[in-house]
Amino acid sequence: MAQSAESIPEWLAVVLLGIIEGITEFLPISSTGHLLLAQQWLDARGDVFNVVIQSGAVVAVLFIFKERSTQIAKRWRDKDTQDYIFKMGTAFLITCAGGLVLQITKFELPETAEPVAISLIVGGVLFVVLEMWLKGQQLSETITWPIAIAIGVGQLVAAVFPGASRSGTTIVIAMAMGLNRKMAVEFTFLLGVPTLLTAGLVKLLSAYKDGELQEDIGMLILGTVISAIVAFAAVKWLLNFLQKYTFIAFGWYRIILGALVLMLVK
Repeated sequence: MAQSAESIPEWLAVVLLGIIEGITEFLPISSTGHLLLAQQWLDARGDVFNVVIQSGAVVAVLFIFKERSTQIAKRWRDKDTQDYIFKMGTAFLITCAGGLVLQITKFELPETAEPVAISLIVGGVLFVVLEMWLKGQQLSETITWPIAIAIGVGQLVAAVFPGASRSGTTIVIAMAMGLNRKMAVEFTFLLGVPTLLTAGLVKLLSAYKDGELQEDIGMLILGTVISAIVAFAAVKWLLNFLQKYTFIAFGWYRIILGALVLMLVK
């Protein structure tokens, strides 16, 4: 798929990528996958850009889940709050350990569209099948230790397979293990705050240390701010949507988009 960004100003390409990141970071349709696909046509950016602008999107979550964020910050001595923090911390540490391995092995995301399309389709099928299987079942509001650990592992799966979607993968895992939709979304989204902020900082410092920081800082800031604003609106919309509907629509969106991409790259 040839790029054709010569006539697009850099700032406009960055704004568009920021909007795409903001919309897709928490919708279970893969922000990384959409960014990689978009960069087939827009000005190609490096991994540093993709990871750093995700940091802007996750900040919006703290304002969306204000009640839980306040509980963690102010009532951390409560037993229930500590249990929630410890489970989130465990999932985060699992992700960090796996991320360190990926960093040491110098893992890089593929830059071609085919792996993204395949991951989109697989994830979409899982969402449709899962929602059909769970229809009518009463799911739990309790985040068990197995669920917390599985969510941490799920974040690593999403990091390795662009198009899998961090939120999508972890929500599918949590719901398959019996956690209800509301709690799966909340835990996954809040876990994304330390996960993506840490990933962005590590990537930025690593690139700077190795002399590979080629991104324009001004463009990074612009993309990050845009993604934060758009993400806030996207998460608010998603939470309202899930009060009435399931994830099936997102599953079909993934399947259709993945199929279209595979047809276009043939």
